[in-house]
Amino acid sequence: MKPTFLTLAFLALAALAAPSTPAQEQKFADLGDFKLVNGEVIRDCKIGYRTFGKMNADKSNVVVFPTWAGGTTEELTADVGPKGMINDADYFVILLDAFSNGVSSSPSNSAAQPHMKFPEIAIRDMVNSQHEVLTKVLGIQHVKAVMGISMAGMQTFQWMVSYPGFMDKAIPIVGSPHVAPYDVVLWRINIDAIETNPAWNHGDYTENPSKLVESEIGELMLNTPTQYNRTHTRAQALETLAKAAEAPGKDANNKIRQSEAMMALDVADQFGGSMEKAAAAVKAKVFVIVAKQDHVVTPQPAVDFANLLRAPLLELEPGCGHLAPSCEQAKVAAAVADFLKK
Repeated sequence: MKPTFLTLAFLALAALAAPSTPAQEQKFADLGDFKLVNGEVIRDCKIGYRTFGKMNADKSNVVVFPTWAGGTTEELTADVGPKGMINDADYFVILLDAFSNGVSSSPSNSAAQPHMKFPEIAIRDMVNSQHEVLTKVLGIQHVKAVMGISMAGMQTFQWMVSYPGFMDKAIPIVGSPHVAPYDVVLWRINIDAIETNPAWNHGDYTENPSKLVESEIGELMLNTPTQYNRTHTRAQALETLAKAAEAPGKDANNKIRQSEAMMALDVADQFGGSMEKAAAAVKAKVFVIVAKQDHVVTPQPAVDFANLLRAPLLELEPGCGHLAPSCEQAKVAAAVADFLKK
């Protein structure tokens, strides 16, 4: 979980578990001109990735782990190692930077399609690009598992139906196969906070707009009121916002494109809108993890999909909201490790 305001969430996870494995070299896969599901093309497409651990001779221990909203593989390294979500002593872990995170091709770094000239993307585009990196660049045709947190959990659901035979197991954590109406409003608020700010200037801004508003939204949504009031005084809450106002923040145009992708997510769109047909296409063994009091990603669509699959489900109880996997990291990591060994 990590800054759009979700990056703030998953930096909280990183703070709980400082990287036990040193950050591996940032690498890039060059995919050339990459066609999107909407027919548009990302010119000179590049996908960032990092690898940890040692691959078995038969390539049977590969685990794919994409990034959450606004997050990068550098930040995600906190989840790799004996104290993280996945132990690279047992698995060859491939972290993948999602489109529009500022590392892989994004509005902020595209020379050919800068700012809002960068095309709209879908979660399915993220997954398609990652599949191409794995198969065409790394020579991997099958993996042990795909897993991910938040927007990476959404990518994990998409992986299940787009490439059902590619993985043995899938572990979406506080993700969704089809974001709920409540979630759509949340992401629309984030986009509107940027686009209604005169400083945005249709994407050609000189100073990052609305970073304070985004931080305020995140402070409210990532936790539950009970948890936030237990962990913050009023002075601390104001101090947190003051620091956010001084920080550079993440690129606004990147946030817009990722937010649009999450708002449009529906893994059933390849199956005439039928979640039953989408679930029937899944071949992997699936373990779904949700947070009961999640105010960022409504858990019910993931629960419903788990029921369609008759898949094991872990519902995190504490009032940490979307940050529940970090509040109960040891429990989640143990459950993930147990599932991967079965």
